[in-house]
Amino acid sequence: LGAKMAFDMESLIQESKDDRLTHLEEQAMNSLKVAIENHDNAVFPNAMILGDCVITHLLHRLDYLKDQKCKIMVVDTFHLFDETMPFLSSLEKEYSFKSEVFQAEGCADKAEYDKKYGADLWKMDIEQYDKVCKVEPFQRGLKTLNTDVMINGRRRDHGFERAYIDLYENAPIGGGLAKVNPLAYWTFEDCFDYVAKYKIPIHPLHADGYPSHGDAKDTIKVPEDGSVKFVNYKFEGDKAVWLDYASERKGRFVGLANKDGSAKTECGIHVAGAEKTWDRDLWEEGKSKVKDLSKSDAEGLTKAGKDTLVVTYAPWCQFCQGMEEEFEKFASEMDGKIDIAKFRGDEEREFISSAFEATAFPTITLITKDGKTIKMDANEPEKRTVANFKSFIADNAGVAA
Repeated sequence: LGAKMAFDMESLIQESKDDRLTHLEEQAMNSLKVAIENHDNAVFPNAMILGDCVITHLLHRLDYLKDQKCKIMVVDTFHLFDETMPFLSSLEKEYSFKSEVFQAEGCADKAEYDKKYGADLWKMDIEQYDKVCKVEPFQRGLKTLNTDVMINGRRRDHGFERAYIDLYENAPIGGGLAKVNPLAYWTFEDCFDYVAKYKIPIHPLHADGYPSHGDAKDTIKVPEDGSVKFVNYKFEGDKAVWLDYASERKGRFVGLANKDGSAKTECGIHVAGAEKTWDRDLWEEGKSKVKDLSKSDAEGLTKAGKDTLVVTYAPWCQFCQGMEEEFEKFASEMDGKIDIAKFRGDEEREFISSAFEATAFPTITLITKDGKTIKMDANEPEKRTVANFKSFIADNAGVAA
């Protein structure tokens, strides 16, 4: 081939990469248009990692930020790098938008969080930490903003957990467009190429050796000597260390393990249980034998003159999700013998503490016909069984199965 024509391999490679990026840009922008033009409340949860910075710029190019056709939502875990929230402020100024920031429920700052949950919660129980600092604020944010379509930066090359995601995902409950992944088919390298092409602002930690960033407590440089960096829109060092398949998050969740002993690879927001909770409530009205209590209903239980067993729950809580099927079976078997009810407690913390002695989710409480409140000992998942529920009401309400 070299004898017949001039063959500039480098220019041909660059031309093919440019063509690819142009196609990916058009595809991503079209997916954003589909999401935002066909829904009333598009929300983009933005962690300011590289792909999120790309999406933010795409939204800016489409003019969806200034007029808030798409709202930017941020979860501040109170454990982020010191540079992260100031960087958010710079993005807001650059693109003329104001983000919606959500934190651990009832906590205005890190000091209040430490007082309420303890500074070492993440060391003591990482799953509880994820729920308190990430999943619950995330879910509350989506609900507060009346989200009907969520935009996020998940990509297939993040790893096997995301290897088959597509641009669009249908809501499992009720149909309709639930999530849009505009970068689904991009690679990490594509994201850097886009950043360099448009010279867009990115998190300062990329210039300090971090391919990705999350909480400062469990994020490290890759490699740890900081020899690979992205500075002034160019790589320094061996970029393959960052760009190999599933390598973006190598420095994330370092030293953390799930309760089953497996290495932690997800923050908790994008795992199946967490995503499920914003698609639907637990013990869905019209499909469940478990009665949904309003606050006024709950306030009247002690004077109702009948026995009622109440589960105080939060739909984002994996332990509540884990007992849903068993509690539903119990409610079906006890139908007509005793009232079985639920009360969503994550939005009424003070009330559930006084009404149901609930300080954690789930809490199972019997309100007796004479107005007494009896809390079931069901702290461990293995205690939340049909047999144990029956035994509890038999012992305390005299109701036989």
